[in-house]
Amino acid sequence: MTISQLDEAFEFLEDWEDRYRFIMDLGKKLPPLPEEDRHEGNLVHGCQSTVWVSAEAPEGPSGQVVLHADSDSDLVKGLAAMVIIILAGKTPAKIATCDIEAEFDRLGLHEHLSPTRSNGLHGMVRQVKSRAVTLAADQ
Repeated sequence: MTISQLDEAFEFLEDWEDRYRFIMDLGKKLPPLPEEDRHEGNLVHGCQSTVWVSAEAPEGPSGQVVLHADSDSDLVKGLAAMVIIILAGKTPAKIATCDIEAEFDRLGLHEHLSPTRSNGLHGMVRQVKSRAVTLAADQ
C-alpha cells in the first residue's frame, strides 16, 4: 500500500469505526517481526501496549530504510503499519526530517485516538526518527 492509497481509504471510509477496522487490518498484513528484533533496543517506550519497531538501512545511509514492527494490540500494530507506509522508500536523512505527525493530523488521527494511543504513536515516531538519525550518520 502507498500513502496515496492510504489517503483514498480514509476519504472513502467516512465513519471512524470503519477507519479503525481498516487500521487494524493494515496491522494484520504486516509481515511477522523476526524474533531477533524483539529486544529492548527496539521496544517503544511510552506506549501502553508492547510495541517493537526495527529500522535498518541495508544499502547504507543513502539507501532506503527497511522498517518492521509488531505489537500485542491490533490497533497499535495498524498504527505502526501506517508509519511504515508513510516512510516507505525513504532514506535515513529523509525519515529524520519527515513530518510524520502532519500526515497523522491531515488524516484526523490524533483527534480520534485516546491519549495513551497518541502517546504510543508519538513514541513510535520518535524512535524511528532517532534510529534514522543514527543510520544517516553511519558511514
